[in-house]
Amino acid sequence: MPQLDFSTYAPQLFWLAVSFLVLYLLMQIVALPRVNAAIEARRNRLDDDLAQATKLKTDAEAALAAYQNALAEARAQAQTTIRETAQRLAAEAAERQRRLAEELARQTETAGREIAAAKTRVLAEIRGVAVEVANSVTEKLTGSTADVTGVAAAVDDAMAERVG
Repeated sequence: MPQLDFSTYAPQLFWLAVSFLVLYLLMQIVALPRVNAAIEARRNRLDDDLAQATKLKTDAEAALAAYQNALAEARAQAQTTIRETAQRLAAEAAERQRRLAEELARQTETAGREIAAAKTRVLAEIRGVAVEVANSVTEKLTGSTADVTGVAAAVDDAMAERVG
């Protein structure tokens, strides 16, 4: 084997050094700059992605804050609307209740007058019936007709005591 021949060590060492130097220079000039460029491109892409993520996070936080503000405003507006509607409905109910109370008062007054008129009519009819019955009873018991004015006065006295 030629590698073991001591007479060829010097040229082998020379070519070893030359090939090592050529490979080292190729790596330094061609391969390492490409690797560095790839690493730098990756680092830049990661930095850009992180910056974009930070920007998106800031945008999301701003959107959340805007949403919460809009939600708070909507709730406040809904509360105001509910309060206004409740007040309006309460006012309408109070007005309806007032009108109903007035109508019931009118109906009660009318019914009271009608009852008083009916009572007067009934009492007048009862008085007439009572006078006729008293005359009829007196005539049947005594056989003679009674004094109509006296019977009427007695019926009036009795009704005044009972109705009075």
